Amino acid sequence: MTPADLSRTVVRAVRCAVEDGELPADAAVPARVVVERTRPGGVGEYATPVALQLAKSAALVPGRVADVLARRLAGEPGIERVEITGPGFLNFVMAPASVADLVRDVRERGARYGFVPAPDDAPDACPEPPELPELRAGVVRAAVQRVRDSQGQSDSQGLGLGAAPLPAAPLPVAPVARRDGDVRAAYGADAAAWAMLCVPPQETPVFPARLLVQDESSEFFRVRYAHARSRALSRNAADLAFRSEPGDFTDDGDDAAAPLLRALRDYPLVLEAAAHHRAPERLVRHLVELADALLDFQYRVLPKGDEKPSAAHRARLALAEAAGTVLAGGLALLGIDAPDCL
Repeated sequence: MTPADLSRTVVRAVRCAVEDGELPADAAVPARVVVERTRPGGVGEYATPVALQLAKSAALVPGRVADVLARRLAGEPGIERVEITGPGFLNFVMAPASVADLVRDVRERGARYGFVPAPDDAPDACPEPPELPELRAGVVRAAVQRVRDSQGQSDSQGLGLGAAPLPAAPLPVAPVARRDGDVRAAYGADAAAWAMLCVPPQETPVFPARLLVQDESSEFFRVRYAHARSRALSRNAADLAFRSEPGDFTDDGDDAAAPLLRALRDYPLVLEAAAHHRAPERLVRHLVELADALLDFQYRVLPKGDEKPSAAHRARLALAEAAGTVLAGGLALLGIDAPDCL
């Protein structure tokens, strides 16, 4: 179960608890539940304050709401147990998920890993808006629309059952400062887009000289380089006459894969949050985290010296390829190219 799946599972549990009378009918069922990584000192992998929010809207004791939801959620597939901490925080201990299952999931979904499946009767995604007079507004709003489309979210606000939706309030976007001039001509379309998207839309972007630097001091370079490295690993493995195969492996006490696995598992939750908040900079930050984890992990992938390719090498290669796939998908949502070679 991905974090985004967990968020939707909690929403469903709240709705069912209201429908079954375990929670009062006037409890406001949220359209979205915030699920976050457990903070230091917490229990399990994820936590949510939804019980506190429901208790406030329904004038209930938060602990009682938490008890109702914990009982319902404890039996859900993928959840090992639910614990209540503090005044009513729900903490989730997730059932162990294998590396092989994660990699197979990414392979099956490809660049659409982390997307929310659209219902059969969902309308087609809206086309990208035409270029707006102000360059950054067009770049930011197009990226926001792509991310929201990936989560099945539309830029409209419903008024209730049977009511026609109204357009959402326009996303305020700070323009490129005049002193920066024609940033596409100066930095290239992809690097300029990265700079425009890596800060919140309402903040004025900056265009540092390191945007043009082709080394790991540049976050923009590192993300695209990490993707290119994943492709290079596949080519190098082919030269050694072996291919990737999803599987589980150990790293002899040095769990170099842990940050990479964490970043891959959190990617769907980041997409959901970026869509909800219309904040593409959240996706940018996560791609940097994922790229850095992959660049650290790459040295464990291929055999060294006279070492023979093993099942562990094939599994590590499959994990690296999955990370490259997710990096390419994330960059595509931002409207940025992911070259196979740099």
